[in-house]
Amino acid sequence: QVQLVESGGGLVQAGGSLRLSCAASGSIFRVNVMGWYRQAPGKQRELVAVIGSGGSTNYADSVQGRFTISRDNAKNTVYLEMNLLKPEDTDVYYCYANLQSSATPRPMDYWGQGTQVTVSS
Repeated sequence: QVQLVESGGGLVQAGGSLRLSCAASGSIFRVNVMGWYRQAPGKQRELVAVIGSGGSTNYADSVQGRFTISRDNAKNTVYLEMNLLKPEDTDVYYCYANLQSSATPRPMDYWGQGTQVTVSS
C-alpha cells in the first residue's frame, strides 16, 4: 500500500547536475527519516544523505559540499540536488523512508525501486 516513487535519474556529463525526487504515497500517518542511498555492483549499499523530520541532515563525506538533501513534509517528498557530479557518483540511487502507516502499529522502513545515475567522463 505504501510505496516510494522516484524520478530524476539519468545521464549527465562530469561537472553537471541532477535533481532526484522521491514521493511517499499510500496510507501514511507520519514520515520520520527520509534519505538517499546508492549501491554499485558487488558493493554494499551506502548512505548518501538523510534528513530528519525536523530538518537535520547527514551526508556522506564523499558528497558533502556537492549534494543537498531537502524535503517537503506536506507532499511527503524528499529531494536530492546533486552538483559537480563525478564519474564515481555513477550508481543506482535508492530512496529510503522510515514511516508510520495507518495499517501498521510501528514505523517501518521502505525503499524505492532505484534510479540509475550515470556520470560520463
